[in-house]
Amino acid sequence: MQHYRPLRRSALLALSLLSACAAAEPSGAATERRPHHGMPDSNVGGGAAALLAGRFAAVSADLNRAADAFLKALSLDSANADLRRQTFVSCLLAGRPEAVELANEQPGDPVAQLVLGNADAKAGDWVSAERRFAGLPRQGVTQLLQPMLVAWAQLGQGKPEAALATLKPFAEADRFRAVYSFHSALIADLASRPGDAARLYHKAQADFGTLNLDLARAIASWQARQGHMAEAKQILADFGKAAPDFALAMPRLEAAIAVRDVRRPADGMAAAYLALAVALRQQDSADYPSLLLRMALDLRPDMTTARLLIGEIAEQNKRPEAALAALEPVADTDVLAPVVDLRRASLQDRLGNDGEALRIAAKVAVEMPERPEAWSLQGDVLRAKHRYAEAAAAYDKAIALLPQPLTAANWPLFYERGITLERSHQWPRAEADFLHALQLSPDQPFVLNYLAYSWTEMGNDLPRARQMIMKAAEARPNDGAILDSLGWVTLRQGEVAAGVKWLEKASELETEDATINGHLGDAYWAAGRKLEASYQWQRAITLNPDPEDLPKLQAKLREARAALGVPEPAPVPVPVAESASQ
Repeated sequence: MQHYRPLRRSALLALSLLSACAAAEPSGAATERRPHHGMPDSNVGGGAAALLAGRFAAVSADLNRAADAFLKALSLDSANADLRRQTFVSCLLAGRPEAVELANEQPGDPVAQLVLGNADAKAGDWVSAERRFAGLPRQGVTQLLQPMLVAWAQLGQGKPEAALATLKPFAEADRFRAVYSFHSALIADLASRPGDAARLYHKAQADFGTLNLDLARAIASWQARQGHMAEAKQILADFGKAAPDFALAMPRLEAAIAVRDVRRPADGMAAAYLALAVALRQQDSADYPSLLLRMALDLRPDMTTARLLIGEIAEQNKRPEAALAALEPVADTDVLAPVVDLRRASLQDRLGNDGEALRIAAKVAVEMPERPEAWSLQGDVLRAKHRYAEAAAAYDKAIALLPQPLTAANWPLFYERGITLERSHQWPRAEADFLHALQLSPDQPFVLNYLAYSWTEMGNDLPRARQMIMKAAEARPNDGAILDSLGWVTLRQGEVAAGVKWLEKASELETEDATINGHLGDAYWAAGRKLEASYQWQRAITLNPDPEDLPKLQAKLREARAALGVPEPAPVPVPVAESASQ
């Protein structure tokens, strides 16, 4: 059975929300954490048990449970400074109000000062907020945030000249310049300084080089409010071409084109937190972006872009239920609601709730009848459930809605429909789709591999198939599925030793793949290594092979045992149930 890599359909937020901004390396950035298995010993008493429970919940990304457990542990060990810091961070990540109280107990902690500065801003005490932000250390991550937060606090006091003067040297420097230029433009716009706003928006666009969501919305809003509606619509159209993941939101973005997204200084602070969170996320930092995003939401709970990024982080940490929880507050009236709905559908599918996933995707398809994304997702869900006829019909509808002319970005739909058609034994149509996908994007390793492997199985044009698989392997040298195809076509061409070599490498990369282990058994058999072949076929049978492959593997194993003189294992007797009368 051919194997394939499912393509991930999610917003590439680190690129679409804020592109072309390089942040400084955070000192002591935490690495990604993985959940541990097992539960803490419930017999451990008091604070120790609560501490263990909190740590377990934290590494499992169960944020509210972690906060509850750490708060309980702290109540039993209030003098423990390390525990207080851990509890504070846990409450902040969970969005809990206790974070502010705990921040007051940590005057030397930069993150605590950010939380308290937020609290001052929300209370309208901009003088105190500026003082806190100005006192942040000028090193690491906070040195990038500090100028923006100070400037927004100055604007909150009604001092736009001071705010622009604060940001000016940073907007003219090298590091993070585009973001400082953008925030300068937002401040000038809110302060009704049209000359400065026009100049600074132009500078920000030039500094970024490419449009991102916040920049596109702000400039389009500015142009529309200045009466330049054609220019405003063109800005959004250009962003849509650069970020197809947000295409579903385009009608709503256009309808709200003249509306400011940043309407008050606190919104600007939230945008600063988001900007740095995205930049750090691009560097694969884990914890600090989550802290920054929580502070953004503290100031602005309706900041959907922050919720999308929190969801993406949770999903990448294998916590789809936490990702769903992050997106739950997004209202149906939000301009990004269709994008959020499609993410919800994808997450429900990952959780095994395919019925709910299909329901949400169908809702989006009704609301956005001119867009292909919802139909494409339905095809993915249905294909994963082996409902190939329905999946092909969904892909048909998605492809019919693709904007013309087709571009390289459209190759995945033809590849995925091709897989569906091949699985439903409609090879001529499937082959046409794979060839069309390669026509749109000639070097896609997934398509090259799938098509060439299929030709290999049919015995069609093996030299060309091998050439295509080698090209795919050059692009993805550590992809077990592609190396399996290379070993398989090499074996089919009679080069047994080379086939064994490639298949052994593939099995090292994909130890739990039934197809690869079965192929390695075939290669060992061809090399006369019958005992090893029987072992590989037996292993493949235990790895949940495709129903079509199972009888073939069983027949090969019987042949191997007969050749080796090994008797078939006796069937396991089925116990007879006792009668009810006994």
